Amino acid sequence: MRLLALSGSLRARSSNGAVLRSALDLWDGPATTADIGALPHFNPDLDGEGATPPAPVAALRTAVAAADALLLVSPEYAHGVPGVLKNALDWLVSSGECVHKPVAVITASPFPTGGDHANAQLRETLRMMTGEVVAAACRELPAIGPKIDAATERVTDEPTLADLATAMAQLATAAAPRTP
Repeated sequence: MRLLALSGSLRARSSNGAVLRSALDLWDGPATTADIGALPHFNPDLDGEGATPPAPVAALRTAVAAADALLLVSPEYAHGVPGVLKNALDWLVSSGECVHKPVAVITASPFPTGGDHANAQLRETLRMMTGEVVAAACRELPAIGPKIDAATERVTDEPTLADLATAMAQLATAAAPRTP
């Protein structure tokens, strides 16, 4: 099963990037990360009927369509979703690639809340887009800083890794082909 990950952080050494890499290490199958930093600001005039979407938008849509599941890993900024991730989702709203696609949302924060506001907002946006938000695969990871090894840029905290493994297994189960 093919997994496509979207990161809400463009920072090279972000804690959410470490969470994303750790989650991808736990995925049993091909996995890629979309380059959402290259997307232009959402503008419906660039995406109207008969318009050719900008190349980065077309690439994102193709990657989402080819994926069996999506993983969104994001920090929380001012109790909200980072603009870069919201922008990416805006480009996907009307194109249909997320419809019935299993999705997990993981937010990580240095604070005890684990990014709960951003997590809730992302889940609501994805449900509106008719994505299949897999609640059992969604996580809010609190106090993430000390749980990451700066040298490897991976999560090293065993309980957090076990929780991520469970989340990724739940996403894989939701993405598995169903037999009648």
